[in-house]
Amino acid sequence: MKLFNVLVGAALALLARAALPRLLLLKFSDSVARLNEGDYKALLDNYADDFVLHFHQGPHRWSGDWVGKAGFDAFLQNFTAAGIKGEIVKVATSGPLWALTMWVRFDDHADAPDGTRIYANSTVLVLRTRWFKVVEQHDFYLDTQGIVDLDRKLEELGVAAVPAPAP
Repeated sequence: MKLFNVLVGAALALLARAALPRLLLLKFSDSVARLNEGDYKALLDNYADDFVLHFHQGPHRWSGDWVGKAGFDAFLQNFTAAGIKGEIVKVATSGPLWALTMWVRFDDHADAPDGTRIYANSTVLVLRTRWFKVVEQHDFYLDTQGIVDLDRKLEELGVAAVPAPAP
């Protein structure tokens, strides 16, 4: 009987672990849907107060490290002001629940007021968590020239950049 209980417990643990990426996809997809409507507060709630976003360096408004919730708030203000819409395509995880690493495939795009597509990209976000709050994020595989071009188009459209707060 003990062996049966151990096997059932192990099977349940494996099943729960296998379901984790799907649960995270559902959780974050809801936040991204709200982000697409211009409400980024639900997404921001998933991040720790000492969070750091490392974003590709370059001559654009999103460049650099965005530190703390205030920094990420400014980053998301730029994101929504630009009219960027995104979708989480896939989530993968590793590590213990209290210190997960997540890989997120994120596709996004932006359209000009006339409906013309002015930006489209696929990225991989690598997130580290601590007790279910994101503490660090790196964005990889960006179309860096596309981001520079988008920033230039936003300036032409009069969309002002929100600067990162002073540390």
